[in-house]
Amino acid sequence: MSKLSEGDLQLLADKGISKQKVSDQIATFREGIPFVNLEKAGIIGDGISKFTPQEEANLIAFFDQAQQEGLDLLKFVPASGAASRMFKALFNFLDAYDPKLESLEAYFERTGDKHLQVFSEKIHEFPFYQIVKSQLDSQATEKGEALYDFVNELLSSDGLNYGFYPKGLLPFHNYGSHSATPFEEHLKEGALYAKTGDTSKLHFTISEQHGELFNKEFSDIKDRVSSETNSSFEIGYSFQKSSTDTLAVDMDNNPFRNEDGTILFRPGGHGALIENLNEQNADVIFIKNIDNVVVPKNLDGVNKSKKTLAGVLLQVQQKAFKVAELLENKSVNKQQISDIKDFLENDLNVRFPSNFTDYSEEEQIAILTDKVNRPIRVCGMVKNEGEPGGGPFWIKDQNGNISLQIIESAQIDNSNQSQMNIVANATHFNPVDLVCGVRNHKGEKYDLVNFVDHKQGFITEKTKDGKELKALELPGLWNGGMAFWNTIFVEVPLLTFNPVKTVNDLLKPSHQV
Repeated sequence: MSKLSEGDLQLLADKGISKQKVSDQIATFREGIPFVNLEKAGIIGDGISKFTPQEEANLIAFFDQAQQEGLDLLKFVPASGAASRMFKALFNFLDAYDPKLESLEAYFERTGDKHLQVFSEKIHEFPFYQIVKSQLDSQATEKGEALYDFVNELLSSDGLNYGFYPKGLLPFHNYGSHSATPFEEHLKEGALYAKTGDTSKLHFTISEQHGELFNKEFSDIKDRVSSETNSSFEIGYSFQKSSTDTLAVDMDNNPFRNEDGTILFRPGGHGALIENLNEQNADVIFIKNIDNVVVPKNLDGVNKSKKTLAGVLLQVQQKAFKVAELLENKSVNKQQISDIKDFLENDLNVRFPSNFTDYSEEEQIAILTDKVNRPIRVCGMVKNEGEPGGGPFWIKDQNGNISLQIIESAQIDNSNQSQMNIVANATHFNPVDLVCGVRNHKGEKYDLVNFVDHKQGFITEKTKDGKELKALELPGLWNGGMAFWNTIFVEVPLLTFNPVKTVNDLLKPSHQV
């Protein structure tokens, strides 16, 4: 690595990044990040559990009982995403269309832009339609001009500026008297399953520049949502830490320098949020993305699904805690060692080396102790409907250890036919629907940073100031960020998954009140 200047060292100190971390990241660029080695897809009966209605009812009752006894609950919502990607097609339209030069029909014919055609035909159905109309000065009569003015008012900094809003504060659902943002819908959901006593606790990870916007939204809706849900709310916020930014390098793996000579650091992706999650402490933490919300008719289904997952967590945790205590006292016999191994394999999907029985009893106890003393995550999995995103797979690491993981397509070698055959057998995908237990049997919180697989990041190629660079994304929050947790996958209904990736997703029936 080229020598760091005084200015470089000051920048590292300001960001809270050590020289060692920079060296490690440069080593990662030089070595590259290997693709994961898929063993097989997680399917029902082999990595994914599916419960009968009666079993679900029992799990919900188990959770309800624990909740009534004062369980400390928290909902954690990654919410720093800006809406710019959601409006990509509309930004393209503003760039590519001049209503003075061509008609809207000619534009559609020229570009074949189906996305915008649907947007224009169903414009009255969007939850922000009346808000935009009430702001518009122009009374354009020509269709193309009217649409252009509407989109411009919606997105531009002189208008509503929704293109640069946090996604969590956009109008998503139209209730007639008001439109609700994802932030509001998450509060309503949290009041159903993340409530201790009368108080529902939620934590949002947001961008620092949006703090005031979120505070204003909460003060605007607090009374309405509190009376609707009969709850009070405790809201926390945190920002992605600058110490989790990652170094960018040039194509020779030397630190990439900006025009002014400073080293370029970039945000480390959602994997950086393991640090934010690590600062939260509750008996049960629910995790769900900001743009995945439902309208009232689906709230009951979501509530039952979440409580089922939490019931699974609490039941298995109860057993794991007893096992951990037993192992701590080291007073276990051969039969108990065998029973504990069965529990870890059957209930927590832990896999052991084939020569486990060759180890001494003392060594076996040490392995079992290590395997049981880990955070636990129960992850909802949705039947594959062709949605993009990661999925549940059994993978084998470089040491031959097999584990159950959520794997993204970017982690898989798509030129390897046998790996792609495994992908073709996948039946489910990851909707980001997690219920987490982050404490041990003594009630102490695990340090979650100790359970990250740093070899599961991503290297991507970008450009800046016309020069090529390589960027490093940290292991994803629910991918490598939780690689060494104990993992349970459970099938959840499709109605629990309603993300809004593009503006037209708001037209789906699941977003119509």
